[in-house]
Formats: sequence, structure tokens, C-alpha cells
Amino acid sequence: MANEIKVSLREVQGQGASRRLRRAGSVPGIVYGGDRAPAMVEFNHNEIWLAQQNEWFYSSIINLDLDGTIYQVLLRDLQRHPFKQQILHLDFQRVNANEVLTATVPLTFINEEISPAGKSADTAVAHELKDVTIACLPANLPQSIVVDLAELKAGDVIYLADLKLPEGVEIPALKLGADHNTAVVTAK
Repeated sequence: MANEIKVSLREVQGQGASRRLRRAGSVPGIVYGGDRAPAMVEFNHNEIWLAQQNEWFYSSIINLDLDGTIYQVLLRDLQRHPFKQQILHLDFQRVNANEVLTATVPLTFINEEISPAGKSADTAVAHELKDVTIACLPANLPQSIVVDLAELKAGDVIYLADLKLPEGVEIPALKLGADHNTAVVTAK
């Protein structure tokens, strides 16, 4: 399966132990949530580095193979070294198929070049948001939300409420009132 990562339990904890793990080519992490106690784990750095280069790593359910047991998890935090190509720590949250989860998914903009605003030399199309926070069941979690700009004209604004969401997906910010209906794309 493309979204599967192998992990193993780690016995030691603390700053010194984490440094030793990183020097040995591993990444310390934690898996929490659900009805189980948090588990301190370690990942192979090269495997995580390759996985984190894919969009699915940040916005979809990942199967963690923890010593033969598969857990469905969602990435919650990834810490990187400031200048080295190194991942320092990962946090994953276990997901329950029957509980609504909140996740941030990227927006994918299509058809900008064929839109009237995209063709016009006098109009600048600005992508105000690059991702959006959604709430849904794990089975309904999209990898991204597509924003079709084919009909975008000069002076148009696409708001959060205008997005076409997949079945079972909602934007919690819209429940907070009209003030939270943020612009996604503007054409000026």
C-alpha cells in the first residue's frame, strides 16, 4: 500500500536518546489518540524523508505498521532541522472510523489559464489561501479540494462558502458566521 510506513517501538526517551536515534538514521516520534496509551516510536529517516515529499503524507490517512499491527493515523506535527535536510520529530494521531476528525487539506487550483481573468493581461489572480481546515469522517477525507477557476472574471472573488466540497465534508469556520467566510481567490 502506498500510504504505509513501518515503525518500531522505542525503549528510551529524552533528549540524549533522541539525538542518538537521529545519529543512527532514525527519527523519534509519538502515536497518540484513540483508546490506547501514547506509543513512543522510531521511524527510518530515509523512508520518512521520501514519504514527506508526497502530498498524501500531510493530508490523508496513513497506515502505520507497528511491529505487525496496522494503525490508521493522521500526521499532526512534523519538526524539521532549520537548515539540514533532516526531520527531527513526528506526531501522529490515531483515527477512529466512526469519529469526525479535523484536518487541513491543500487546495488545488485548476483551469486558471483558460479563465477570462487568467487570459487578461490587466488582471492579477491571487490565491489567498493554499489550504483549508475541514471536518469529516476518516473515510471521507479528501487528499485535496479542487477549486475550478474556469469562470473567474476580473473583479470576481471565490469565498470558502463557494467551494464544492465532497460528500460528508464541511468547513467548520463557516459555522462561526459570515465574518469567517474568507476569500480563497481574488481577481483584480
